[in-house]
Amino acid sequence: SRFYGCASTFPVSLNGKTVVDLGCGSGRDCYLLAQVVGSDGMVIGVDMTDEQLAVARKHVDYHTQKFNLDKPNVDFRKGWIEDLTSANLEDNSVDIVISNCVINLSPDKESVFREIFRILKPGGELYLSDVFSGRRVPEPLTTDPVLLGECLGGALYIEDFRRILKKVGCLDYRVISKNPITLDSEDIQRKAGMIDFYSMTVRSFKCDFEDICENFGHVAYYKGSIPEFPHGFTLDDHHYFPAGIPTPVCGNTSKMLSETRFNEHFNVIGDFSTHYGPFDCNTPQVQEGIPTNDNGACC
Repeated sequence: SRFYGCASTFPVSLNGKTVVDLGCGSGRDCYLLAQVVGSDGMVIGVDMTDEQLAVARKHVDYHTQKFNLDKPNVDFRKGWIEDLTSANLEDNSVDIVISNCVINLSPDKESVFREIFRILKPGGELYLSDVFSGRRVPEPLTTDPVLLGECLGGALYIEDFRRILKKVGCLDYRVISKNPITLDSEDIQRKAGMIDFYSMTVRSFKCDFEDICENFGHVAYYKGSIPEFPHGFTLDDHHYFPAGIPTPVCGNTSKMLSETRFNEHFNVIGDFSTHYGPFDCNTPQVQEGIPTNDNGACC
């Protein structure tokens, strides 16, 4: 009854990793993640709300005993996502940052993303599920209490998201899923019906990307070694890698596979010595989900 957020969605290959959950609330996602990272991993939940943190911390001992851990592998810290030094998170210290429908509530999104890439290790991943919009939300609607309560008032325009990432030094991101949000409420439809809203899951990595996909002749082989995906691995909405089959990739994608935790699961052949021009990496294969209503799609 104290859970607020989108449906839980996590990246794979997390065993032994340090994961930060921004806006962890009562800790539900953190406890799920803690089972995945295992005894050698750590999940750090960050929230600014004392009441939510109190609920989350109540279950630390139970979780530790239930899964036969020698020590807790989950830690809840009070802090602000715009300044993660408030939660004692150091530079280049974590492997993955996830956030579940929280960043849209922040009044300073650029600071949030700057902090995310500060704390990520080189090759670390941002895995974000949130509400985005097809145009900028007009200023009066950004403070509307009804729209804010439905996670719509703070929705980030997709192109502004791209621009913010560029400002903080990240030149590429990938869409994993994109589901339209249906505005069933007449009041919300009257106020914001001209805006297309989407529930999206996106990912990016702390790598030295180029601003467009370039062709250096890289080829990637997926080894089929991720237990959940023995036959093929989906990186994003237009990159699926069948196990054992060579797949041409752009320079950026080659880095996502070879300079991150996925490197043990891929054999990437090629280097950056010869450039063959731009790479056509923009043929989306998004499987649109069932339209989401405004009564709990995300928040």
